[in-house]
Amino acid sequence: MSAGPEMDDTTMKSRIAWIPLVFALVMLVAMSPPAFAVVLSNPICTDNTAFYSPGTGKDIVVPPGFKVSVFAQGLNFPVGIAFTGNKNNFQVYVLESGHGLPSRCNDETSPVVGGQFSPTNPFTPDILVFNQNGAKIAGPLAKPTAAGVGLLPHGPSVGIAFEKGFQGGRLFVTDSDQAIRSTPPSGNPNNSSRIVMVDPNSGVVTPFIVGLPRMIPLRPRSQMALPVFGSSSRIAPW
Repeated sequence: MSAGPEMDDTTMKSRIAWIPLVFALVMLVAMSPPAFAVVLSNPICTDNTAFYSPGTGKDIVVPPGFKVSVFAQGLNFPVGIAFTGNKNNFQVYVLESGHGLPSRCNDETSPVVGGQFSPTNPFTPDILVFNQNGAKIAGPLAKPTAAGVGLLPHGPSVGIAFEKGFQGGRLFVTDSDQAIRSTPPSGNPNNSSRIVMVDPNSGVVTPFIVGLPRMIPLRPRSQMALPVFGSSSRIAPW
């Protein structure tokens, strides 16, 4: 009976020497925090921190036969999503509100974040565009950078949809100044909501309907709305 191929002492010692190393690597991976895990802080209230670990979608429970994978991450208060294209070549437009209810820690007018018209202000709304592989290809679009330019700076913005669904057409967004901290000269911020058209390429905003009493989510049947909150948010499609 053959006991298998013979091994000399050198080969045996070499294989045995690898065992502790492999075991150490396995333990290191098991004890290591998830990839890209960091502690983030609020730029205005720096003592407000959060542990951010995008992970791989493993914390999302789906029915048997479905699999979750991370499509995009590091988003800033995403509240809406719209698609254009087809299954082989599509673009994803993500509406970031910047913030929701007002507080001293998300004050979009703070000089700490450059004021309400700063192009890098994390507390004002904008739109990011991703390709079918989850790579950002455009944006931020429609960022308020001056009075009357872009989406309303005080927010929140809540809805986004293409006129013709996956076939594109005009891109509609709902925004408002309802989170404003004082009544503007033009009237009550509760009537500041509006529906606007956003050029998908340039980001130029054109008002469509103004003076609405409340925010209107745009959720046609052919689009998917995704209200997800927090600066550590992500999109994880089925």
